[in-house]
Amino acid sequence: MEMSYEDLLADIFKRFPSVQGSGFTPGAYKPGLEHMQAFDEALGSPSKVLKTIHVAGTNGKGSVANMLASAFTSCGYKVGLFTSPHLIDFRERARIGGSMIPKEYVYEFLTEWLPWIKEHDLSFFEITTGMAFKWFADEKVDAAVIEVGLGGRLDSTNILERPELCIVTSIGLDHMALLGDTLPKIAAEKAGIFKAGVPAIVGEMDPQTAPVFEEKAYMFCPLHYASEERPSLWRRSPEILKEMDLRAEVQEANLRTVLLAVDLLADTFERLQDADAVADGIIHTARNMDFHGRWERLSAQPYVLADIGHNAHALQHNFAQLEQYVKEGRFSSLIIVYGIMADKDLDAILPLMPLDATYIFASPDSPRALPAGELMHRFNEYRRSHNLPFRSYFAGSVRQAVQMATQLAQNLSTQLSRSASAPDPAPPLIYIGGSAFVVAEALPLF
Repeated sequence: MEMSYEDLLADIFKRFPSVQGSGFTPGAYKPGLEHMQAFDEALGSPSKVLKTIHVAGTNGKGSVANMLASAFTSCGYKVGLFTSPHLIDFRERARIGGSMIPKEYVYEFLTEWLPWIKEHDLSFFEITTGMAFKWFADEKVDAAVIEVGLGGRLDSTNILERPELCIVTSIGLDHMALLGDTLPKIAAEKAGIFKAGVPAIVGEMDPQTAPVFEEKAYMFCPLHYASEERPSLWRRSPEILKEMDLRAEVQEANLRTVLLAVDLLADTFERLQDADAVADGIIHTARNMDFHGRWERLSAQPYVLADIGHNAHALQHNFAQLEQYVKEGRFSSLIIVYGIMADKDLDAILPLMPLDATYIFASPDSPRALPAGELMHRFNEYRRSHNLPFRSYFAGSVRQAVQMATQLAQNLSTQLSRSASAPDPAPPLIYIGGSAFVVAEALPLF
């Protein structure tokens, strides 16, 4: 008896645990390319017929990949986009334009290839990578933007033998158990996507990591630092940044990387020379690509922002921007709904968390999640030991935490309205983050 789409997908999730859902449990992460190369060959080698842009990095790679894909789409190209993790729907991982891979294709692909997948004991990410590559090839896309899942050198996507361009957005301390415990070690893993003769972009010039990239690229591939160059469209960056629907200040660095990528790709993809179309595509990235969870405004009343930044490198920027909003008077106070995976470096994050905020801690529905009560305990102990103020609560679920935050924001707004002499006092700001899982459970609530 044939399974339904939902049952088949549930079976895949159960049989082949993902790093997103299970962490680095046996079978969830399989470094190395042998299985992926064999799967690609069995599928007819779709990786070899695609024109690809390969994107790695600790943070920013999802934004850069989506911005590039949106620019291609705006210029009239049929472009595939492969990213991870997904927030709500598994099919978010593979898109053409802004459209997800059809359920029918997913069902037929898994039904046909499940015996081979079982026999060769593939990982979840290897399955999804192969399916995306095959779909893009079947659909004859003009280009495919491929985001690395984890690291670079040993990532399943690194079977790409000759991309049009390789990009490393940023380097930060994350997944250190697998990628190394220093920035140079992590940079070496990311630089593993560089290919002979293929131009490479590194988003940030950093004295610790630059020697690693330069050694990898020496007499090997042309190397560009986005932070050190002025792309041809950079003169329009103030206008683009002002209008972009990806609002975080960190997008300025991502924008420079994307604009440099457009310059380097324009000879191969001539329609990218249309500056107005490129700018329009980048400005409307979230809309065009149905891209969520990156400094996304979920509600205006109360004002709610959500971001999937989950490591110290990303949260340093996020928390600083939240504090600046309050300092500038755009918001009267800050309420943070926060959850984290147990394998993240909470000790590095605690010193970054805004001092004058109310925290509501929550555990998303994941076996990897740090229990909300334990998270609040560690937060409170850190604040006590450093003689810092704290206002913290914990909730039984993300839904409950969001409800608590919304109610608190309403109460604060009412108090401000009664006491303020100004007719329109600044509202409270609710920020939801710490993990993609937290944001994924919050999105449907809005």
